[in-house]
Amino acid sequence: MNTNTDAVLAELDRAFPAAEARLVEWLRIPSVSAQPAHAADCRRAGEWVLAQLTALGFTGSLRETAGHPVVVAHHPGPGTAAGPHLLFYGHYDVQPPDPLELWHSPPFEPTIVEGPNGPRVVARGAVDDKGQVMMWLEALRAWHATTGGIPVRCTVLVEGEEEIGSPSLDPFLAANAAELKADVAVISDTGMWDVNTPALSTRLRGLVYTQIDLTCANRDLHSGMYGGLALNPLNLLTRILGGLHDDNGVVQVPGFYEGIIDPSPAQKAEWNSLGFNEAQFLGEIGLTRGIGEGNRGALERLWSRPTADLNGVWGGYTGDGSKTVIASQAHAKLSFRLVPGQDPDKVVAGLRQFLADRLPEDAKVEVQVFGASPGIEIPADSRFVQEARAALAAEYGRPAVLIGCGGSIPVVESMRRLLGLDSLLMGFGLTDDQVHSPNEKFDLTCFRHGARSHARLLGRLAGG
Repeated sequence: MNTNTDAVLAELDRAFPAAEARLVEWLRIPSVSAQPAHAADCRRAGEWVLAQLTALGFTGSLRETAGHPVVVAHHPGPGTAAGPHLLFYGHYDVQPPDPLELWHSPPFEPTIVEGPNGPRVVARGAVDDKGQVMMWLEALRAWHATTGGIPVRCTVLVEGEEEIGSPSLDPFLAANAAELKADVAVISDTGMWDVNTPALSTRLRGLVYTQIDLTCANRDLHSGMYGGLALNPLNLLTRILGGLHDDNGVVQVPGFYEGIIDPSPAQKAEWNSLGFNEAQFLGEIGLTRGIGEGNRGALERLWSRPTADLNGVWGGYTGDGSKTVIASQAHAKLSFRLVPGQDPDKVVAGLRQFLADRLPEDAKVEVQVFGASPGIEIPADSRFVQEARAALAAEYGRPAVLIGCGGSIPVVESMRRLLGLDSLLMGFGLTDDQVHSPNEKFDLTCFRHGARSHARLLGRLAGG
């Protein structure tokens, strides 16, 4: 570890009130990327973080895209060839705050309140992702204040469209791949196991998102005049999709499980040691019984097994009162969460075959694909994962666990595909942070320990 690390940690502790004030200042900017009325606010949020980086000796600019701008900044580090080149990624945009009436305080007037783990800041973007970006930004600031510089070469990329699917990110990465070359991407947009147990996410599920459009008759029909004779697409579609799983929760799409890379026995053992309480987890959302493949543990089903879920079904008449109609069309949104080893294109092909095998004469089906990304596994034995585990263990006094993530983080796949980079997912969110919901919050103890952990990681990487 770099010999300056202890002094840097002391500086972080000394300056923590100022760091908290800066976070509050940034959270006040309503950078809602989904709403055109907030386009100027999104730009202002990008300009704010760029100004922070410039003050630390970074050279950077706000780069235009087809949507909201991207912040890119560079620091040469100590000017030696030693040490890795880090690419820090984050996003300055936030979700819309609606419904406003459910907030206990205005979403863009950050409020410090007491919680079970001490003070917390409540605001839209508190943990997703402004608070987590500020952790590594404050770690960089403390290194700069203590040593006059940054201990390793750094590139920073902060985008403004993550909450709307990052439509401009892939073209930007492809166009600027040479400039963004680094050794690893460092991303804080994930969570801990609990407030006292740090974690690194090393498995992410990918996503295939589809829409199924089924057509039978050439117009809507009177159910009395045609019922019992004309094919009903709503009846047909729901019957077909009702067979998507067997009684054991196994997905029936042909070839669906081909190529899956199971977690290692050591990884499964680590997950089993976490003491996950499935009944409590489901009880918090009003459920009592889990689903899925019955021969798999709960965390294995959540982190390392693929899923197929209907997200919406519609057609015919859905207004008030009655209308006796047989619709000519029926529609469904169907998503698949994929795990490492699955090929998204083969999953789509399997879905088309699944539907074709069950389609009677006079029915026509179209499948629209809105997104297809593979599951990701980050090598647990990589140097960066090991250094991060050591930094987290030093900060928390206990080993960091390697966990999976049931959701998808598309930027991780984009970084690997377009830049050839693996990502280090070192996040500090908690399950009760209410991400994307009213009263989003970030515990200040997570903010403080997260900044200190990033400072320790920088020191370890600089020392090697």
